Amino acid sequence: MRDGIDIEFREVGMRDGLQNTKGFFPTEAKITWMKAEVASGMPAIEICSFVPPKLIPQFKDAVEVVEATHATDTGDCIISALIPNMKGAERGVELGMKKLNFVASVSETHNLSNVRRKPEESVEDFRRIVEMRDALPEDKKFVIDGGMSTVFGCTLEGNVDPAAAVKLAQQFVEAGADHLTVCDTVGFANPKQVRDMFKLLQSELDPDIAMTAHFHDTRGLALANMEAALDVGIRSFDACLAGLGGCPWAPGASGNMVMEDGVFMAEAMGMRTGIDLDKLCSIREIIADNLPGEPLHGAIAKAGVPKGHSAASSFAAAAE
Repeated sequence: MRDGIDIEFREVGMRDGLQNTKGFFPTEAKITWMKAEVASGMPAIEICSFVPPKLIPQFKDAVEVVEATHATDTGDCIISALIPNMKGAERGVELGMKKLNFVASVSETHNLSNVRRKPEESVEDFRRIVEMRDALPEDKKFVIDGGMSTVFGCTLEGNVDPAAAVKLAQQFVEAGADHLTVCDTVGFANPKQVRDMFKLLQSELDPDIAMTAHFHDTRGLALANMEAALDVGIRSFDACLAGLGGCPWAPGASGNMVMEDGVFMAEAMGMRTGIDLDKLCSIREIIADNLPGEPLHGAIAKAGVPKGHSAASSFAAAAE
C-alpha cells in the first residue's frame, strides 16, 4: 500500500466492468479513462485481460491499451492485467507488465466454464507461471496475484465449501503467489460470510500474505460486505466506476461494487483513500458517452455527498 492512505482501491472497470457490456468501448476512450483514473489518485488499475479476442472481443485492443499505459506517467499507480493461463502470462511479459492477476474458481463447474480447466489444472498452470517468472531476468519479473473466484457461492453449483476456498488459497501461496484476491464473483456473499471467510483464511495462511476483497452488488450487499471485511482487517478492495461488470460465464452476475460509493464510505469513516472523489465522479461521463444505454449505478452519483463531507486527512485523527 502506498504511503499516506489507509485503504487501497483497485479500479477493475476497464477489465471486469467492460467484459460483459454489449458494445465495444473504443480504444481511445479506454485510454482516456485510464489517464483520468490516474489523475484522480486511484492507487491501482486493472486495465485489461489477456484472453483470445474471439472469447471476449472487448479486449481485442489489449496491446494498444497497454502500450498507451506504458507511455503515460502513471506515477505510483499499480497497473495490472488479468491472465487465465500461461499464454496470458507470456503476453504480459512480452508487453512489459509488472503485475499480473491470475484467476481460478473454487467452483469446478465455473472454472470449467471460465477457463476450460478443473481448479487443480489451473493451480498447475499457476505453478508453471511462477516458475517462468522466477527464471526471468530481474527487469522482466512481475508480481503475481492469485485470484479466487466464486469463493462465497456459484450460480452454477450453489453453495461453495469454505474448506475448498482455503485449499485453493493455500495452493496459490505454496506455489508462490505474492498476493490473493478473494472474489464474490456472482454476489452471493453476506456480511457474516465475509467475516467468517476472511477470519478462516487469516487463521490458515501466513500472516504476511495480503488479501484484496472483490464484491459484486447483485443483491445490494457490496458495501455491507466491504464494511464486514474492514472489520476483520482487510484494507484492499476492488471496485468499478459506475458499478459496471459481471462475469460472462456466471449467469445472474451483475455489477461490481460501485467505486464512487466505496470511496465515499471509506472517507466518511475517516479513512484516507488518496482519491479525489469529485474527479472520480466526473469520469462517469466517459462511460456514459461511450456505452449509450448501459445502466450506470451509484448512490453518490444520484444524491451527491452530504453537506460538510470532506476527505479524511488522517485516519488516526478522524478516529479520536
